Amino acid sequence: MAVSSAFFPSSLVSLAASAAGDRGSASSTVPRVFSAPIPRFPPNFVRQLSNKARRNCSNIGVAQIVAASWSNSSSSFEAPRSAASADAVVAPEAVLDSAIGVGVSEILSSPVESQTLAAGKAKVSPSSAKVTATLSFDGSLAVHAGERYGRGIITDAITTPVVNTSAYWFNNSDELIDFKEKRHTSFEYGRYGNPTTQALEEKMSALEIAESTVFVSSGMYASVALLSTLVPAGGHIVITTDCYRKTRIFIQNELPKKGISVTIIDPADIGSLESALDQNNVSLFFSESPTNPFLRCVDIELVSQLCHNKGALVCIDSTFASPINQKALTLGADLVLNSATKFIAGHNDVIGGCISGSEELISKIRLYHHVVGGVLNPNAAYLILRGMKTLHLRVKEQNSTALRMAQLLEEHPKIIRVYYPGLQSHPEHHIAKRQMAGFGGVVSFEMAGDLETTKKFVDSLKIPYIAPSFGGCESIVDQPAIMSYWDISESERVAMYGIKNNLVRFSFGVEDFEDLKADVLQALEKIN
Repeated sequence: MAVSSAFFPSSLVSLAASAAGDRGSASSTVPRVFSAPIPRFPPNFVRQLSNKARRNCSNIGVAQIVAASWSNSSSSFEAPRSAASADAVVAPEAVLDSAIGVGVSEILSSPVESQTLAAGKAKVSPSSAKVTATLSFDGSLAVHAGERYGRGIITDAITTPVVNTSAYWFNNSDELIDFKEKRHTSFEYGRYGNPTTQALEEKMSALEIAESTVFVSSGMYASVALLSTLVPAGGHIVITTDCYRKTRIFIQNELPKKGISVTIIDPADIGSLESALDQNNVSLFFSESPTNPFLRCVDIELVSQLCHNKGALVCIDSTFASPINQKALTLGADLVLNSATKFIAGHNDVIGGCISGSEELISKIRLYHHVVGGVLNPNAAYLILRGMKTLHLRVKEQNSTALRMAQLLEEHPKIIRVYYPGLQSHPEHHIAKRQMAGFGGVVSFEMAGDLETTKKFVDSLKIPYIAPSFGGCESIVDQPAIMSYWDISESERVAMYGIKNNLVRFSFGVEDFEDLKADVLQALEKIN
């Protein structure tokens, strides 16, 4: 991890005064003396906080205000750095291990420490391999990956602290030169990395079984960064008919400005994919699976084989599945994208996105990201980390509720058609069964009625919110014709996208199934 983001308890760091000015090179070692920590705040610490800071301290937790244990030693507390260089510190491992409660020697020797982040190219970290050697199931990985094992922040806090900083500093000019010449590691600047975000990226890599993950400010920015990085000017991409509208708008409006052409195929039309691969120099196949809003499924393994035979990359947007239900990389995809706003964070309180895949590809995207921006705020990273600890619990509950509700709706006389990959009536049910562990928490369906009838049903629901998102603890419902396509005429909308006035998209949260069932049934009773 970055040098200046490795947190040591202040009681452990005491700079020898006689050596403070004697260092000739940043790569040489400054001896530091460590004493056993006493887990309490330094004298006057709380009094030094403003009223607002004290309120924040009580609201968001001491672990986020102070990322280490403190002692009563005023000399220790007055050490200028809140983050010490792993390369510039000599620490008795036994003292550190007993003080912090983890194998510090393992953390300090982890390849995460040697990442060259400022160059936009992070070396492969084996932290995911280490954690999967101990933890075998997604539920354990969702809780511990990136945090209990291999966390770059040295702290005895159970939760990963929020590191709010815009930049990382150097001891002297020689250390800066060593950094520039790759002998010293640091994030250098907040746009290039953050230890809280890094812990989040490690957790996602473990769940997706990926070499590397980059987290960014939103799922839409993740799509833009990926397409802008991996599709060259004059290139060709293949996408599917059913997808998030803003992604389609970017592909159709912005990519042609770079001379990039697009083939659009049905998610299950393998023949059209083969033709596109034969007739074009395809750079990338990009599709959601399941798709939005009809929840179509791509045969990821077959598509990956066909594309790789022609030298094309495959990226699957797995937002509607999450890594709990689907691991696209193990099926052959090169990259998997998630809008972390949805199931990953799961609490309708934060926006973020991520891309996982090989270190080679993620490094290219990360370099573009460092230049363009789109940085995930460390506070947002913390919220996503926290949300992911219950990801497996939430998704399993949502899977169950959605499947039962889809079955109920399919039998109801006021419902014409239900779109859910867990139903045998779904056109890709056989594919979903093969590549998904669960079918997701979103169900789309068409009412027996027109726009007004469907509006009345939606407005009669008492539990779900009418909102443009999905995947959170709270149930959410929307009428795509109004929520996403109101600016397009009905005839054009149906012809181009298949979005009818009577379509409903229902994201089931973690409320009790019986309450949701009763609410849906009472709303159906209110329409003719």
